[in-house]
Amino acid sequence: MYNPFSLEGKTILVTGASSGIGKATAIECSKMGARVIITGRNEIRLQETYNNLEKADHLMIVSDLSDDIGIKNIISQLPVLDGVVHCAGITNNLPFQFASREKLDEIMIVNFYAPVEITRQAIKTKKINKNSSIVFISSISGVFTSSVALSIYSASKGALNGLIKGLALDMAIKGIRVNSVNPGVVETNIFHSGVITDDQLEVEKKRYPLKRFGQPEEIAFAAIYLLSDASKWVTGTNLLIDGGFTLQ
Repeated sequence: MYNPFSLEGKTILVTGASSGIGKATAIECSKMGARVIITGRNEIRLQETYNNLEKADHLMIVSDLSDDIGIKNIISQLPVLDGVVHCAGITNNLPFQFASREKLDEIMIVNFYAPVEITRQAIKTKKINKNSSIVFISSISGVFTSSVALSIYSASKGALNGLIKGLALDMAIKGIRVNSVNPGVVETNIFHSGVITDDQLEVEKKRYPLKRFGQPEEIAFAAIYLLSDASKWVTGTNLLIDGGFTLQ
């Protein structure tokens, strides 16, 4: 059956695949026929993702993106790719006046430097095919909006989106497309960690016209669109998925 969103025959790298959006993206890509290469630093949780992948011949790489050794470990094991989805990321609610160089480095290394360096090294070592697709999971924060105590996180995501514009132009000659998905609040493990109360969540939900947060699978579907041949004429785009939050 004809399906322009199929990933059959494609090999896709998904970082941050041990939980949340990364886990959902890896699983949904496998359902669409892709061979999936998953990375994450938590071996137990990464194995859970691997066990949920459909079909076979996938690859799991346990590695920490916060240092160069971890990045080199990933690059050394990569096959030639047809797509990449950079899902790994961290956040830290920290008022700017209490920030430090250490905290700045912690967020920028994982959210900006790591995906940039993986992409750079993969391109340099010819591990990304022509006519491939690179997708960065970014945020509405730092691109369309921001919030109190999220200035550093916003900076990391804003930097990513600036990179995407330039990288899309640089890679166009190879037919490699570069885009981002910019979600609003998505229900992930942080909701069950006790960091945010139920009352706070209900107040935040009311700020969304659709009166709910996003689901990881909904962001994964957007990534699949950008990985697939259905988006062959899309590059340099920030795909906004926010339940209408930025309309207000």
